[in-house]
Amino acid sequence: MIDPKYTDRPTPMESRFNGTRADDLQIGGDHYKEMGVQPWAVMEAVLTREEFIGFLKGNAIKYAMRQGKKQDSNDTGKARHYMQKLKEVLDGQR
Repeated sequence: MIDPKYTDRPTPMESRFNGTRADDLQIGGDHYKEMGVQPWAVMEAVLTREEFIGFLKGNAIKYAMRQGKKQDSNDTGKARHYMQKLKEVLDGQR
């Protein structure tokens, strides 16, 4: 059970992104932000909620496991970005 005295504290992820939504961020360039529609918005529209959650979890795992193995790639940031989007979906913010 979560101790109520800690529920009003921001999580490390919330502190890192300072209230910015995952849809407003891009880690590692701006190639997706330049598109009219972000790919994960299309996936969210065509996949079931469960499938989309699985997609987000899978990508978070992929980038977390790849961290440090691909030169010049911010895989830790990408993993956190997918985890932030997952949290938003699970919390009903999207």
